[in-house]
Amino acid sequence: MSKNICFIDGLEGILKYREIDINKLVDLPYDAVSYLLILGDLPGDPELAEYSACLHGEREVNREVIDVIHMCNFNIEAIEALRTIVSFISQFDPDINDSSPEGNKRKAIRLIAKIPTIVAAYYRIANGNQPVSPDPSLSHGANFLYMLRGNKPTQLEAEVMEKDFILSAEHELNASTFSSRVTASTLSDLYSAVVSGLCTLKGPLHGGARAEVTAMIEEITCPENAESYVLDKLSKKEKIMGFGHRVYKTYDPRGTIFKQLAKQLAEAKGDMHWYNIAEVVENTVVRELVEKKGKPIYPNVDFYSGVIYKYMDIPPQLATSIFAIGRVSGWIAHCFDQYEKKRIIRPRAFMLDEC
Repeated sequence: MSKNICFIDGLEGILKYREIDINKLVDLPYDAVSYLLILGDLPGDPELAEYSACLHGEREVNREVIDVIHMCNFNIEAIEALRTIVSFISQFDPDINDSSPEGNKRKAIRLIAKIPTIVAAYYRIANGNQPVSPDPSLSHGANFLYMLRGNKPTQLEAEVMEKDFILSAEHELNASTFSSRVTASTLSDLYSAVVSGLCTLKGPLHGGARAEVTAMIEEITCPENAESYVLDKLSKKEKIMGFGHRVYKTYDPRGTIFKQLAKQLAEAKGDMHWYNIAEVVENTVVRELVEKKGKPIYPNVDFYSGVIYKYMDIPPQLATSIFAIGRVSGWIAHCFDQYEKKRIIRPRAFMLDEC
């Protein structure tokens, strides 16, 4: 694990996983990117086939998990159920007490494989439907949509979901990754570290922003209302969801890709409505804040991904948990790195003044 897990140039809009640009990685299978993050290098064909077979073989969850889902409150966001169930399934992992690198890799594969199944099962049970068993022949993205809907997605939808997971997989020391690393630094187990990440991701200033974007474009209703909506928000000094980033001072490279994907979906469905709303919102924000005031506030990863979820009929209450499906590989990569260091993270209280 000598290569940096992630590199960001916020001024140039560059994002790399393990020294490979995101624009190259986004065309690979999610399994390959997951392998890259966790094991440090892109897999060859034999390595990828073996890794994918392991992932696909661990997708099923046991009956006890389904029973727990049935006991959940269905008026909550899926991320809240997910954090509980990930903690619950740890007790069934045969490697729960094995913290060796090999044991942790086996746990990592089970977490990456089962989290999509949990999210999809929760959604279906919450809506009065039976869970759909995973299909080992499908990719990570296609299988998730299949389990969610009960029918196989179009090729474009499957590709978009796969790319969504890749673009969400890693982003340096964001809040949820940092919380996972803090937990791992105590040498606590991998499940505990992932639960820490899930708890932090839930916040509306982090992973919860995608659901807020979906709600915003629904509130705007039509493209004709978008400009006045933004101007009203800005006049009140209120935040426009999906804009701005603590690191990027230019267009988020993930946002650029998501915008392209949103347009492809809109065109394929013959419905530009939601995309047009988003584009007017973007153009108005850029005109008012970037061009007039010189503030580097552009769409971030959440903005056009929220538009994509509208076109794929993914409800807002699933948005943050879907983010977690992609991000878990990045959390695990950082946990493995922290386990190698064997040093607890213990910041001083005066550092809070810098946050």
